[in-house]
Order: sequence, then C-alpha cells, then structure tokens
Amino acid sequence: MRERVEKAQVSGQMAGDSVDVQNVVTETRVERLVRTRAATPRFLQGVFPFAGRGLFDPVTVDDSLDYTVPAGTTTEILYFRAGNWSDDLIYFTIYADSVPIRYFPVAPKGDCHVSLAIVDPHRPGTRLSVVIAAPRNITGTVIVDVGLIEVAEEMASL
Repeated sequence: MRERVEKAQVSGQMAGDSVDVQNVVTETRVERLVRTRAATPRFLQGVFPFAGRGLFDPVTVDDSLDYTVPAGTTTEILYFRAGNWSDDLIYFTIYADSVPIRYFPVAPKGDCHVSLAIVDPHRPGTRLSVVIAAPRNITGTVIVDVGLIEVAEEMASL
C-alpha cells in the first residue's frame, strides 16, 4: 500500500460554522520528496543483448546498470520493469555490494513490472547492480527499467 500524506485547508474556525474544504492535496512520500527537491529520481534502463551461461551463473547485463549511491544521499529502489525477447525463462537479480537482494523472473517472450512494497534505503557508497541468468546457450534481448530515488540524507526519515 502506498503511503499517503493528506492536507486540507478549511474555513470556518468558529464552533457551529460550516467547514468548507477549499483545497485537498494528496501526494505520496516520494512525490512530496521530489516536489520539494529533497529527492531526485534516477533510472537504470536500456535494451541489451544477452547470452545465457546457465541459471546458476548470472552475468552483468551491462555496465550502465551498475549504480553507486552518491555521498550525502540514500537510494531506494522503487520499481523494476523488464521484457524478455528470448524463447526461455530468464531472471534478473539486483545486488547491493555483491549480495543478492531481489529476484525477478521473466517468462519467455514476456515482461514484468514490480512496484516494490518493501523499499530499503541504501547508504552512500553502496554499489547496486543488475545481473541476468539464463539457460546455457540461450541468446536474446532484454529491456530493463529500474526506478530509483536518491534522497538527501537529512530527509531520508520522512
């Protein structure tokens, strides 16, 4: 469930006065952080060829899908989206400092979109990377789109 912040401006401060809602604004935590410039969206994305080395032998998709959390910020992974143009099941793994933290299987000729319900903050200097595993000798093309948000460290608790 998405966290929501609600604010209403009302008139009629006296007891017995009618309450007139003039403006109701509803926004998510992420929307508020971006609007106030306390956070910056980042995207790891592209279209890449791949060659499978085995389901237990993941490989880097592309160097452009590696990301290091900048100093003074924490980074949260908000969503993962991928398409698989091969004839076999593949899966992606996101690593944080060489430790697998999320797995995303994608069906043959299929796609997936996952909005992460549990969003972990990653500290400055953490290296995030996207790798792929596919059956040996399978080749194909993948489309990858990972949505991140860099949050200023002093705003990370909001």
